Amino acid sequence: MTAITPTDILPLDAYERVRPQTRSAIIAIKRDRRLSVGPYVTVFFECRDTMLYQIHEMLRAEKGGAAQLEGELEAYNSLIPNGHELVATLMIEIDDERQRHRALSVLGGIEELIALEVDGEAIAACPEYDVERTTAEGKTSAVHFLHFPFTPPQIERFRRPGARAVFTVAHPAYAHMAVLPPAMMAALAKDFR
Repeated sequence: MTAITPTDILPLDAYERVRPQTRSAIIAIKRDRRLSVGPYVTVFFECRDTMLYQIHEMLRAEKGGAAQLEGELEAYNSLIPNGHELVATLMIEIDDERQRHRALSVLGGIEELIALEVDGEAIAACPEYDVERTTAEGKTSAVHFLHFPFTPPQIERFRRPGARAVFTVAHPAYAHMAVLPPAMMAALAKDFR
């Protein structure tokens, strides 16, 4: 995938004019990239389009202009699949603040216990370590960024008609899995070269 550069970024006024159409297009893209895993985890598989949208939205919200752009490019370009991986944002979503605090307090290290199984072969998640997401006390962050590096044979297996992929979380306090539906498999297959 091609990294996002400053020339890909629209000026704020131009972005405002196309924002409604862009939002609609991104919602459609994300529909086949969103997966619920158990009651509290939502996974969004990222791509260049979702990251370009995120950068525009951050620039729009924070209005930091050129000074902000470099940091946004650095942060979000790392989440664009490189052609031999899938990249996901994992969010632990619990509305009730007390319940969320209790859950996050016992889910330390969850980022180390995630995999994608493709026809029974596990591909372990490689978390981004831009910041420490689990404290020494065992509390985890509500957001994790994960890379799933594939070998060429694993990519071929993923693309094969009828392949089965399962997203697994094997944390003792949150052991859940979800099968990727065919529409999601087709969308994600495009992330490989």
